Amino acid sequence: MAVRTMDSESTRTPQPQAALTNGGHSLLSAGALGTTLRTQRKHYICGSIAAFTNIVVTFPIQKVLFRQQLHGVLAIEAVRQLQRDGLRNLYRGLLPPLLQKSTTVAIMFGLYEDFSRVLLNRADGSGIPELVTRSFAAALAGTAEAVLTPFERVQTLLQDHRHHGRFNNTAHTFRTLLTEYGVRECYRGLVPILLRNCPSNVLFFGLRGPIKEQLPEATSRAGNLVNDFVCGGVLGAGLGIMFYPLNVVKSRAQSQVGGPFQSYRKVLLTVWTERGGSVRMLFRGAHLNYHRSLLSWGIINATYELLLKLI
Repeated sequence: MAVRTMDSESTRTPQPQAALTNGGHSLLSAGALGTTLRTQRKHYICGSIAAFTNIVVTFPIQKVLFRQQLHGVLAIEAVRQLQRDGLRNLYRGLLPPLLQKSTTVAIMFGLYEDFSRVLLNRADGSGIPELVTRSFAAALAGTAEAVLTPFERVQTLLQDHRHHGRFNNTAHTFRTLLTEYGVRECYRGLVPILLRNCPSNVLFFGLRGPIKEQLPEATSRAGNLVNDFVCGGVLGAGLGIMFYPLNVVKSRAQSQVGGPFQSYRKVLLTVWTERGGSVRMLFRGAHLNYHRSLLSWGIINATYELLLKLI
């Protein structure tokens, strides 16, 4: 059974074919090779620009959400904390997510296309369903994204007001972690990130096609843009709620500097106990996360698909 994918520019990437050879030499022209490389590379470029746009627009919302995840406070209290921090600190910590998200979304879309192309080529004629192949490609892309965990780590520390006096900026935070604690400290919170990335990628790439097919057929570029925004937004919001507890665990684990590494289960149990064993308290901030994800992934998906058509 083949996975149903979006009727978009991203699904019209030519599949690889065996190179024509003559005596072991490829007959593929330099021009054709260049075109193939540009086609492959544009998924990374479009993903990166889409993520950059999204972060600049939604960073203040993300900061409110982070305070709720970390401290379990209401949205109004999180906003008051930001007001007390002042306008000067509103975009404090912007650089790490800007670098991290621009790179991870580029990896997410680019590697998914690359892995899909390679795996589909390898699986050709093997009887393996395309759905399985593409799901595996999405999971591999999610695993690769986790390499950039240090950026999320630094973002967490810069957004936590308890560390404002210790860490000055992105470079200073990286330098402090590496010199005082080592590389391993930069990867604190890696497990919940892996548990979040892999299944969320599989669901995102597997469901965005079927969701778009349920929307009214677009007859213009503006209509396609709206459909891509709705499709990405609905998926992002749903996945954001589904994996919200893992983000809570990640934020709590990464707010610690030094000391023993605790398992994600122990961190979750600690948060659960502190919040009175209440599911409602565990999901505090989830409503804001829903709206932020709706906006963020709507922007990312719509911008990505638009850029694919323009480049």
